[in-house]
Amino acid sequence: MRTYFDSASTSRIHPEVLKTYESLLQKYYVNSESLYDEGIEIFRMMEKARRAIAGLLGVNSEDILFTSGSSESNTSAIKGVCFANPTKKHIVTSCVEHSSILNCCRQMERVFGYRVTYLPVDHRGCVSLEAVRKAVCDDTAIVSLMWVNNEVGSINPIEEIAEYVRKHTGAYMHTDLTQAIGKVDVNLENVDLASISAHKLEGLKGSGILVKKVHVPFEPLINGGEQEAGLRGGTSNAVVNMVFAKTLRLALENGRKYHEHIRALKQQLIEGLTSIEGVEINSPDDGVVSTVNFSYEGIPSEVMQNALNRAGFMVSARSTCASRSDDPSYVLVAMGYSARRASCCIRVSLTYYNTMEEVHAFVDACKEIIRQYGSI
Repeated sequence: MRTYFDSASTSRIHPEVLKTYESLLQKYYVNSESLYDEGIEIFRMMEKARRAIAGLLGVNSEDILFTSGSSESNTSAIKGVCFANPTKKHIVTSCVEHSSILNCCRQMERVFGYRVTYLPVDHRGCVSLEAVRKAVCDDTAIVSLMWVNNEVGSINPIEEIAEYVRKHTGAYMHTDLTQAIGKVDVNLENVDLASISAHKLEGLKGSGILVKKVHVPFEPLINGGEQEAGLRGGTSNAVVNMVFAKTLRLALENGRKYHEHIRALKQQLIEGLTSIEGVEINSPDDGVVSTVNFSYEGIPSEVMQNALNRAGFMVSARSTCASRSDDPSYVLVAMGYSARRASCCIRVSLTYYNTMEEVHAFVDACKEIIRQYGSI
């Protein structure tokens, strides 16, 4: 029996999403830009889904752009805003963002001559409003900060940061919502741009959105026809875009419905892990209920991962985008932990599918692995 504890990496497809996708795919295969009846019908269905998504997020339908996922949305947000504001050459982000943000910012520095301020985080993995205040200047085009950290589950104070950026600066505010939707309440009133990926929400891979409010100037990264109001070219993946609305609705509903169940799993997991001598919890106490990051400094991440895999548990050591790297977790290092601790971390991410029996079995497996391989 295999146990999946890696939902922050990707999630299984919800049965209702899969059923809807399969039924739509058989019928709605023509190009949504076609002017015959079938094309017009698909276009109207996709626009209906766009309106539904906007309603769930509290924004306007014109603010929703369909993309291939959060990596595209993140990159598009930064480059799209910067290229549309060529007189501003400064970007503010944090040192613990997803690789799609960090590598985009590094490219903006290297290729396009931008200055980037990488804000530090505290011991909880959070960025402070004061740090943003000090970093933003007249030359700042965009502030980009994740709502929830993907490695340790820290929750940034995005609402107050976004309010400050909106009221007191000339910059635009972008937030990566990839790990936040369905886990924390999200208010986009003062947020200008936001990224969401379906495959973190029991949806389809290769599906996502960028919330880009209509007042935000934006240069498209993908040129083409008039798809997505001319802001993202290419034939629309219409059926995938249609089912995003159901994916998001179910994620929000299930996030509320199963919050306490997942919280109980997390509490039991932390209690079990901390009962093992030498295990240290890296996730903050006030992080999302679904993520537990821990270290045992006697066993490197890769060794622990492989041992847990043989014991039947699927987990990550850090962001899956960096899963093949031997480097210490840059998130844990930024939080002030030692390179050794950051090289021995394991991320467990829970969903409502998981059970208390699986948590107990996982703790027992960790105890046995540490007994066999530990070397503190």
